[in-house]
Amino acid sequence: MYAVILAGGGGTRLHPLSRPERPKPFLPLLSERSLLQGTVERLAGLTDDITVVTDRRYERLVREQVPSAALVVEPLGRNTAAAIALATLVIERPDDDVMVVLPADQTVERTDVFREVLRTAAEQLATGAFGVHDPLVTLGIRVDRPATDYGYLIPDVARGSKVGGVNAYPLVRFEEKPKPARAEELAKDEGVAWNAGIFLWRRRAIGQALTRYTGLLQSLGPMVGTPSSLQHAYEAIQRPVSIDYAVMEGAAQSGHVVMASMDVGWSDLGSWTALLAAFGARGSGAVVQAGETVDVEDDDLIVRRIGGRLGVIAPPERGRMTATQPIAILRGTGPDRALVEELLERCSEPED
Repeated sequence: MYAVILAGGGGTRLHPLSRPERPKPFLPLLSERSLLQGTVERLAGLTDDITVVTDRRYERLVREQVPSAALVVEPLGRNTAAAIALATLVIERPDDDVMVVLPADQTVERTDVFREVLRTAAEQLATGAFGVHDPLVTLGIRVDRPATDYGYLIPDVARGSKVGGVNAYPLVRFEEKPKPARAEELAKDEGVAWNAGIFLWRRRAIGQALTRYTGLLQSLGPMVGTPSSLQHAYEAIQRPVSIDYAVMEGAAQSGHVVMASMDVGWSDLGSWTALLAAFGARGSGAVVQAGETVDVEDDDLIVRRIGGRLGVIAPPERGRMTATQPIAILRGTGPDRALVEELLERCSEPED
């Protein structure tokens, strides 16, 4: 097994903490280690064949944070389908080797269980399962509440089975972030899981799927050896799309996707509310853009940049306020201000 970690993105849902210059994967949100470093460490004992795919803006950050990993540099960000296509082309491995693809910006509490799920998926699912010779495997997160900010995986429960202690199913379809009423329905359905964006497949399998569903291998392949040519090829990608949309949805409809379900204390820390919960603070949070007006209460906090550094303040007074810069409003978090200050201090120090 070899690992491909996708690191990049703007982290807009965590502004002003995460910025395009230093997005979420490179921040020490929950400890002194960044999310990228945590992703690499979770692979210990599974593989040390690790490559990080990132766009050139973050090359220095990747080399600083995970110097032991190989690096594939994209000319610019073009979403996950292009990143995976480039990795498939550039990382030369035998066609039977299993590639695991992971986002760099997630966190997992039960690392040992996570590793066992990855091992089982690599050895017993990606090599052939449910009558599919070379399936594309996606990992799903057990749903514990209705959520509208995750995509969902809809399995064929009737055909599911336990494989190496892991619940596995043929996947029927992907469902994008639902409306609240639909999220309520999905949360009650047996086997339905959140889409974690973690995949396993043989190199041959993803190569065939990319060729069938996209033109990315054909357009990028001849350009890989020359940086300027690759730059032009990336610039020519008019509609950057995710691997889910480009490949996985069609492959699921064709019966070529298998889902492995896991309950590992996973979070993508995709919002201030999720981040607050992850480090034990009360309340909920939202990003407010410059010029927007919001209501604030006495126990709210405001995260903003002050003199180039992150800082937290209480609202000057209860009532309505207009943001003069991008800020985060943390509602009901006032009693846990010390925890927020610790977070901001961790994330501010590397910028000095």
